[in-house]
Amino acid sequence: MTETDSSRSGEDLSILVLRKGTHGTPISAYANALRERVSNADVEITVASTPAEEREAIRGADIATGMTIDESLLGHAENLELFACAYAGTGHLPLETLEEMGVTVTNASGVHGPNIGEHVLGAILWFTRRFHVASRRQRRREWRHYQANELQGSTVTVVGLGAIGRSVCARLEPFGVDVQGVRYTPEKGGPADEIYGFDADDFHEALSRTDYLVLACPLTDETRGLVDAAAFDTLPPNAVVINVARGPVVETDALVSALRRNGIRGASLDVTDPEPLPEDHPLWTLENVQITPHNSGHTPKYYDRLADIVAGNVERVLESGTYEDLENQVLPRS
Repeated sequence: MTETDSSRSGEDLSILVLRKGTHGTPISAYANALRERVSNADVEITVASTPAEEREAIRGADIATGMTIDESLLGHAENLELFACAYAGTGHLPLETLEEMGVTVTNASGVHGPNIGEHVLGAILWFTRRFHVASRRQRRREWRHYQANELQGSTVTVVGLGAIGRSVCARLEPFGVDVQGVRYTPEKGGPADEIYGFDADDFHEALSRTDYLVLACPLTDETRGLVDAAAFDTLPPNAVVINVARGPVVETDALVSALRRNGIRGASLDVTDPEPLPEDHPLWTLENVQITPHNSGHTPKYYDRLADIVAGNVERVLESGTYEDLENQVLPRS
């Protein structure tokens, strides 16, 4: 199911918006954003509100879009050509089943670039100007000066140069910092002064010169536990770790140990391992840790940006008659 009849006019093109939303925003807002962007009036966009409606509607759907889709629902799909995932990550999807069915899969890469880039910049400035100290003294109504730092001249290492990593690099440009990038294929280059790979020697060379370590990479076999005890030993004691990737990219016990012995200056964690972070976890009590509840991805523009991507791909399908060469295509694998 990778190609349509190139003569179709779009009158039979059916898009199903699955019922699960994200960030507390109703999925109907996403459906409305899609309707605003898909100019072909013959394209039908349906929103499912119950499991039964999903099972019935997916039978005739050419395109399904949403946060996830499971194998039981796929068992009811008879005409499905495309699943447009509303998350950037697709590791939670039954990719093998989708591939066997010949379903093209796209993701939402790029949707989070601006908001997570701003989140990272805010975390860097929080530690640079030591706002956590100011906040603590404000709660105590304590007017007492403290020393702060300056971002200019620092070295920021960004691990992962996808849409989020590139967004971080772009937002760092006005601050006069040196940026080091780490990526799987360093020969591809990127928006950084120097590019390193994931080879241990390469990675640790980058770590040794790092003031702010930004983790914006996907969770893979290679990145799981990437920032371990050895990495914390290599990082300078003034370094700050900022994790907007996935919790298991950092070894939690090694992180706690480094924070407790002042092996690093601090950590800003939007993701943790385990997640959610248990109430009795020691990370809650450390004053040099900033914790947000996997919230960096929230933006009121989420569905608008997602709809831009999906509507653009719908137009490509209508023009070409195929489900090939779509933006953010994950399957079929190249």
